[in-house]
Amino acid sequence: MPTLLFGILLFQAPYTVGVDVFSASVRGSLLILIFIGTFAVPSLLIYYLFRSGYVQSLYLNTLADRRLPYFLTAAIYTGVTVFFGFRMELVSDIAPQIAILLGSVTVSILLVGLISLYWQISAHSVGIGGVVGTLAGMAVRHSTIELVPTLAAIIAIAGLVLSARLHLNAHTTGQTTAGLLLGLLVSLSAVLWMV
Repeated sequence: MPTLLFGILLFQAPYTVGVDVFSASVRGSLLILIFIGTFAVPSLLIYYLFRSGYVQSLYLNTLADRRLPYFLTAAIYTGVTVFFGFRMELVSDIAPQIAILLGSVTVSILLVGLISLYWQISAHSVGIGGVVGTLAGMAVRHSTIELVPTLAAIIAIAGLVLSARLHLNAHTTGQTTAGLLLGLLVSLSAVLWMV
């Protein structure tokens, strides 16, 4: 979901995250770094945990299987956020919004991990809710009309994601709704917090 979100923001409305001064190739490089840090590394880690027997299924169906992967993923996301916020000085000086949004994703993953200690909230719903909330917040904050069709498509995709989770009996209606609301709340808060 972070790759999808940043792909939209970096290329459809780059001024919303302060990267309109960068060329398309630089923005592409930033997106590749985000993909590696928020998808490739966590995916490989979860696969390693599965192959090592620390989790029983790659689907992370049980509360016991979800805890370690989500906390380790939150630690990786924290590292990515610090990297974009403090280690890449050019990006952090020109576009601190990237680190703020990555921080909101990190908070969402950490909250999913904490909630998963007791209850199986839908991480898919949290993710798509975060994309919807960020795009909606950016569209309103920056009066960005070009994001509206994309936002409409993402809302439709959110409906499909939640329906799929229910159809697969992976979650209850309460778990998917709570996930969507959590993602919306955290992402909207991050957009409102931006200077």
